Amino acid sequence: MGGAALSSPATRVDELGRKDSWEGVRAVVAGFGASGYAAADNLTHLGASVIALADNATAAQLEKAELLEILGATVKLHPGATAQLPDDVDLLVMSPGFRPDAPLLVQAAERGVPVWGEAELAWRLRDPDRAAPWLCITGTNGKTTTVQMLDSILRAAGLRSVAAGNVGLPLTEAVMDPEPYDVIAVELSSFQLHYVSTMAAESAAVLNFAEDHLDWYDGPTALDDYARDKGRIYQGVERACVYNVADPTTEHLVREADVVEGARAIGFTLGIPSVGMVGVVEDILVDRAFIDGRQDSAAELCAISDLASPAPHFVANALAAAALARAHGISQAAVRDGLRAFRPDGHRIATVAESGGITWVDDSKATNPHAAQSSLLAFEPVVWVAGGLAKGATFDELVHKAKDRLRAVVLIGRDRAVIAEALARHAPDVPVIEVTAGETGPVDGADLMGRVVGAAAQVARAGDTVLLAPGCASMDQFTDYAARGDAFAAAVRAAVDDRTE
Repeated sequence: MGGAALSSPATRVDELGRKDSWEGVRAVVAGFGASGYAAADNLTHLGASVIALADNATAAQLEKAELLEILGATVKLHPGATAQLPDDVDLLVMSPGFRPDAPLLVQAAERGVPVWGEAELAWRLRDPDRAAPWLCITGTNGKTTTVQMLDSILRAAGLRSVAAGNVGLPLTEAVMDPEPYDVIAVELSSFQLHYVSTMAAESAAVLNFAEDHLDWYDGPTALDDYARDKGRIYQGVERACVYNVADPTTEHLVREADVVEGARAIGFTLGIPSVGMVGVVEDILVDRAFIDGRQDSAAELCAISDLASPAPHFVANALAAAALARAHGISQAAVRDGLRAFRPDGHRIATVAESGGITWVDDSKATNPHAAQSSLLAFEPVVWVAGGLAKGATFDELVHKAKDRLRAVVLIGRDRAVIAEALARHAPDVPVIEVTAGETGPVDGADLMGRVVGAAAQVARAGDTVLLAPGCASMDQFTDYAARGDAFAAAVRAAVDDRTE
């Protein structure tokens, strides 16, 4: 009886949307972060019987759980809550942190229960009469910056836009807003894309592809699986698939995608663009994709000096955002104004201080080798502060490319040996200083970073940049990358103040 009872709702749940009754649908939402809460809240609002599960919760999440239970949902936030899928479930909505081999997913597959991510749920809950187009962005690095650049451009064009998804507003909240958005700038991680099936962006971009998240993707096909999930963003694209000319994987993903007839492949490059691309000519960002006469000319978008940073990866992000905006019909002037107005969030190639000819830069958001490499290649010479949780990544390629820029390296964190070994293989003459402390949990960040800054100051010379670009996650020693960056910045300011007194 249990299996038969499931079959009818499970079949029809795929047909439900925003204007349908969800009464009688039993939905489990796994995870109670921002996206999980938004999914549970909106499904409850639509009339579904919701069970929200998570293995732990913050005080703020416990308060939200109380509110959700008042509205009629069941919320279980305790260790082991996600070990067992409840009986008679018609839909499982997964938060992106769950690996594909999580017990809930295995059990859902065994029972034939549909599995959606929050992005998939949001796509299905768009208002069919006023559905805002999605301009979607993924990539190993630069997603948040590019989405925020794109949102700034769209707002400069006078549109009601929002940055949503993996940054900003949860997607279900964005699509359920009573006042519809004109367009949504969507950041999607590979984890989120893993759980989408019908989502189709108006235009989409894969910024880059590099080894990352090998603690989530496992086995001999891990990188292929990671790339395949990134490529899902191009499926069903209507107007433009934006790719990185310097990254062949992104172009391959475009070629493999099943898109709407007439959708264009648009490359972005830091060099002079070919027809159908955006790029750079004499420090000017230009468009040769969305203008009449593009066979013979290019349209100026803005100057590199208009941007918040001239770092190559920052310029590349701006080009990708511009390409998506231009595909949506945004004017050159709005692209220029939006990029000029944009300032990145903290801990992204942020100059903390300049003292004694030494520049101190916080790029704590560089949490994998590809991001750290991009940051290192923007400065020379560099005292590099690195280390943390490597997540299965290797550093040989980074060290090989950046070794001639390195004055010295200061290493911290549990996996610092992975970086030290790469340096020993490819840059044995570069001095390495290890600063050890509390590699199994949060530490006194002020003390640790105080010693890091002291060590860096000993080896840095006038003209150098001391760069925090860890190439690793932070959770072995800090709450998150922001806490790591804050500790570094505070230590730098304290050291600079001491020297100027």
